[in-house]
Amino acid sequence: MNKELFSYLFIIIALLVGALYYSNAIQSPIISTLNTVKTKYHNTTKYIGDTIDAHFYQVQEIKNLKLQLKQYEKNHLVMQELASELHDIYKIKNPKLHSNPQIELVRAISYEKFGDFNRVWMDIPEYNSSKIYGLTYKEYVAGIVINKNERPLALLNKDLKSAYAVTVGVQNAPGITHGNNGDQLVVNFIPAWFKIRPGDEVVTSGLDNTFIKGLKVGKVISVSSAQGYQTALIKPYYESNEPNFFYMIRSVR
Repeated sequence: MNKELFSYLFIIIALLVGALYYSNAIQSPIISTLNTVKTKYHNTTKYIGDTIDAHFYQVQEIKNLKLQLKQYEKNHLVMQELASELHDIYKIKNPKLHSNPQIELVRAISYEKFGDFNRVWMDIPEYNSSKIYGLTYKEYVAGIVINKNERPLALLNKDLKSAYAVTVGVQNAPGITHGNNGDQLVVNFIPAWFKIRPGDEVVTSGLDNTFIKGLKVGKVISVSSAQGYQTALIKPYYESNEPNFFYMIRSVR
């Protein structure tokens, strides 16, 4: 009797296994259920992993920001100390010596002429038409502001008449830069005894009373010599694609 029961059970199990193996109708719902379970499992483990990673990333990011803040605070204190020392030196050496540049945000209105992207009318309140002003964008020199028909007109760097005093390279070779109505600037009247190389940086000298000393203009592309002077071709940092707002230097000192 037991042998007969065992035989019946064996036959039923064999039929069930065969049905599962060969029948799509039976396999499909089982496989679908298993896939759903597996998907939920992987989604759950991924969510847990991402949450843990995000937590530790935020902790590390907070640590990094705190370190940067400490460094900025330190630098700020160092600058304050240097400013105090310079102030004391000025008082001792020359009571009349001072530095207090006046800088303000100004807005471009429109191009002077259609197709000339180097000349822009400016909106400048209390404009003094007898002066030439320096114009900057972020830390880069953008051009100058002159008077035309009693209105402030910005001559951006690449304009032929946008000229100001600069120094070139580590030797601070003096020169005068202006635009060429192209993609580069030109620095003229560099004395021949200075060594100028491609890659040298060009900055404002501050000696023309238009710009503060050390503002970035561009880098040297090439150098040529003629009549005792050198001429350097410059790739400017500022690109005047969308002139909008600038900072204008009303006074250097």
